[in-house]
Amino acid sequence: MRANQQRLVVSTIAVLSALGLGSGRASAQAQPSTEELLQQIKLLEQRLKSLEAQVQKQQQQTQAQRPPAPAQARPAAAQTATVQPVARSTTASVAEPPAAPGPAITPPPVQAAEAKPANKDLFGLAPSPIEGLKIGMYGELKFGTQQNPSAGGQWQTGFDAARIVLLPSYRFTDSIIFNAEIEFEHAGAGFDNDDKLHGTAEIEQVYVDFLVAKWLNIRSPGIDLVPVGYINQHHEPTQFYSVNRPELVNGRNNGLVPTTWATPAASVYGRIIDGLDYQIQVSSTLEDFGDSFDNRTDGNHVASGAYAGGINGISGLNAARAPRGDYRQLSNELAWTLRLGYEPAFLPGFAGSTSVYWSNNVVPRGAHDDNGNLLGTSSLALFDTEFRYRPPHTGWEFRGEGVLVSFGNPAALRANNDSDPTNNVGSTMWGLSGEVAYHFPLGHMLGGDWEAVPFYRYSYMNKQTAGFAGTDANTPTGAGQQQYHTVGVAVFPTPQLVLKANWQKVIDGSPTGAMSDLFLGGIGFHF
Repeated sequence: MRANQQRLVVSTIAVLSALGLGSGRASAQAQPSTEELLQQIKLLEQRLKSLEAQVQKQQQQTQAQRPPAPAQARPAAAQTATVQPVARSTTASVAEPPAAPGPAITPPPVQAAEAKPANKDLFGLAPSPIEGLKIGMYGELKFGTQQNPSAGGQWQTGFDAARIVLLPSYRFTDSIIFNAEIEFEHAGAGFDNDDKLHGTAEIEQVYVDFLVAKWLNIRSPGIDLVPVGYINQHHEPTQFYSVNRPELVNGRNNGLVPTTWATPAASVYGRIIDGLDYQIQVSSTLEDFGDSFDNRTDGNHVASGAYAGGINGISGLNAARAPRGDYRQLSNELAWTLRLGYEPAFLPGFAGSTSVYWSNNVVPRGAHDDNGNLLGTSSLALFDTEFRYRPPHTGWEFRGEGVLVSFGNPAALRANNDSDPTNNVGSTMWGLSGEVAYHFPLGHMLGGDWEAVPFYRYSYMNKQTAGFAGTDANTPTGAGQQQYHTVGVAVFPTPQLVLKANWQKVIDGSPTGAMSDLFLGGIGFHF
């Protein structure tokens, strides 16, 4: 509208100027010739174009000097990252009810069309020099004091650089993606007297995903996590609140799920309907063999003489994981796992999963008792169900898990035939765990939106139930019946960093007690 008004003024001035010229000539010559009229029209057009050009130039100068308009303020709720109860996102989200726990994708903040997110594919800090390559990392450091049952329950202080893990991935195409996880545990990749190292380096995951359709994707043969439980698949330290992993899936506490349960495997997975996912995996079976590689013969049989079983009534299944290299499996059997993950729309904030693992035989080739008699075969079935619930518009969070392990023929298990009557295995093992936490915002400090999460967790495991059979006498001590009371707090300066402290009381049925109480602190990160 303003431009039209300016153009009208210019035209009016030009016409008046032309009339002034015309009136002077009219007094001298009342009837101008056709040639004179054409010259006057041409003159008017030139003057009109000149005046319009001047006005446009003036408008451009005025706009350049005008201060920019203030940006529209975002709602306060949209300026703060939405706290995800389990899968914590690094991006802020538009204000809405908290998303269901789990590996859900948080929508990115609304940005101007020309603002492109920076490429930070190398550890979230710098752009990748190779298109499609991305490298992440997670790790945890632990320190504190704990009882040592091997020293009569003596309290001992210490430090553990528990793990540093590299997470490289490469996108060959939008539908063909390579993933890997390379882990360094306990500050080193070997036993080194000079540097006081006592650690390992291992490939924990390596495979290629072929994303065929929403409902069907293929994961190539490689090393993958067995899809049992939540923490086994999402075991980064920002995914749980205690310093150590929850007891049912914690190797230190001899849990029922041998976390991190990585094994040679291949699978298919996808989404059945919205809120319901599946994964079907075929993998190397668990092996009832917990001894060193020295006790595997070149023929991939169990060597003669005494050896440690992979399954027993004290350590559970933790030592029964299959080897991942050099064709050293002691069995031709394969195991099958079906997992269903669910996030029902009618219960916002809730997510869970149910998994079934089956192996027709976990007894290795050449398994024998202490008298050299060959053992038979035994199937193994494992059932796991878990949930995570963050009620919308509250700070509360609830988690729970149950695990049941069933043996087809416990008489064939090494623990029941190793001349040790205290570690016997019955027909089943089982465990339950429940946890409650509350999320307190602490405000904005040091560039981060801090949050404190105090929590309490109770866990119980019984790994020495009835149904024992074998050559050993049945005299378990009760060490396989364990209770855990864990209370502590996790503080998140950002979703990628957590500071932890917790106290744990451990109770079992042995005459001396568990003698495994602890008070630990820790630092964890994932980026």
